[in-house]
Amino acid sequence: MPGRAVTGAADKEAAIDLWLLETAGIPLKLHTRLRREGGIQWRGDRLRLALFPHREAGLEPVWQEATVLYEDDFCLVVHKPAGMAVHPDGSGTEVTLDHLVAGHYASSGGGVAVRHIHRLDKDTTGPVLYAKNEYAQLTLDEDMRGKNISRLYAAIAEGIVPPALTVIDEPIGRDRHHASRRRVSPGGQPAVTRIIGREVLRGGTSLKVELETGRTHQIRVHLSHVGHPLIGDELYGGPRWGLAERGRQALHGESLAFRHPWSKEQILVADPWPEDMLRLRESLGGSQL
Repeated sequence: MPGRAVTGAADKEAAIDLWLLETAGIPLKLHTRLRREGGIQWRGDRLRLALFPHREAGLEPVWQEATVLYEDDFCLVVHKPAGMAVHPDGSGTEVTLDHLVAGHYASSGGGVAVRHIHRLDKDTTGPVLYAKNEYAQLTLDEDMRGKNISRLYAAIAEGIVPPALTVIDEPIGRDRHHASRRRVSPGGQPAVTRIIGREVLRGGTSLKVELETGRTHQIRVHLSHVGHPLIGDELYGGPRWGLAERGRQALHGESLAFRHPWSKEQILVADPWPEDMLRLRESLGGSQL
């Protein structure tokens, strides 16, 4: 309800456009589509926007329960378990988190495209943010580029990480000798990792880590580079975690904070530590969380 910004204007259509773009913050790309498709209507003193058109999911739903951490009309946050990719890579029939989200949407009536805003490595656990319409996607994508979406990670690294190590600022690029690996490289993309908390364990350190950038494998590469690879991260030289968790690095997305695309309220979503990391931490002498 824009009020007199529209009702008091001589040219109501121009006033509506100005209010949508400057006051409501509708992305220009979405505004153009809404105008083209008749998705902006003025009735009485109310402005009606077609922000929730029916959209196909984009992939086949899988009827497997997703652990929902937060949901409203605009956003969905889902826990990603270890061993599951966020999205299909086109190589087979592997079930991904996107498939589970498609099933979740379908169980609620469908009509929502699956749009993840960020990703996690296949063997990293934690929250993944989804946009439930184009407006939310465009707004959250812009916030991601502007570093306004923050993620706090819990990691268990090999050895005693010294208290003086609080920032790792090293560029990351591809490893020419290994297709799956990344490495610290002078010609790579800028990457900054901050260590904001730690607990010394027996032969390891439990860390709280924040990312200023979101490079592929960033925490794993940076900690390996400084001589403290993640436990279980065999790709980057970490020690074995045990047969049950082989191939799983000790890395978990502990929380996700973002600005709600419509209300602009700051949303904080916590994701409790998974059982395997709790067992590992306790086996190394950590106190119960």
